[in-house]
Amino acid sequence: MANARLADPDRFEGFGPGSLRFLRGLARQNNKEWFEAHRPEYEQEIKRPLLALIEEVDVRLASLAPELVGTKKSMFRIHRDVRFSKDKRPYKTHAACWFYHRDAGRAVGENAAHGGAGFYFHFAPGEVFTGGGVWMPPRPALLRIRDAIAEQPEQFTAIVTAPSFRKRFGALEQEHMLTRLPRGYAADHPAGDWLRYQSFTAGRALEESVIGSRRLIDTLLKDFEVLLPLVRWINRVSGLLPATSR
Repeated sequence: MANARLADPDRFEGFGPGSLRFLRGLARQNNKEWFEAHRPEYEQEIKRPLLALIEEVDVRLASLAPELVGTKKSMFRIHRDVRFSKDKRPYKTHAACWFYHRDAGRAVGENAAHGGAGFYFHFAPGEVFTGGGVWMPPRPALLRIRDAIAEQPEQFTAIVTAPSFRKRFGALEQEHMLTRLPRGYAADHPAGDWLRYQSFTAGRALEESVIGSRRLIDTLLKDFEVLLPLVRWINRVSGLLPATSR
């Protein structure tokens, strides 16, 4: 019909069944020949809708947390960095994106210059995950976070034990947690448990079916809103300030 509205190709409508089918195939045939033969599927089923999701979430973040952004750089590359890994498989078998503080850059982990906190989304067959915080920040950023916790343990505790936080995420992830307090802190320090963390992240698994519709965006934004006090606290003590507008 001449007056029928055409579907917007840049509007996020969910990930189709082909996305998980592609990732299952990649897990079975993780090699360049298979990937190149199926590159059109990757572009259509993974890359295109993920970029559309990033763009729409970014628009919503402009009201919720203007300092946090989603850009084309938010999408993680499908290629693995195998330079220092015994696992030489060339491709990741999941898709993921990262919404980051505009002054920190998109790098995460020890390679990040500032160790800024942000929001994360990840999906693979049987594994859909959303979360936020800062994962394995570089040592200068980690020391700033620890010092801030040590100086105001009540403030940090209130954020990560808030009823909304605990109901949605339970508690901080304990990955890479130290078995004893870092050097320089008394054994009976009131923030002793928090000072043993090396990452400050929280997340939760989602039903796989949620990725197939637009409601995924609302689900992510609800999670990000609950995580925002933690993300902003980490960023503030790292010298990355909140914003009221873009």
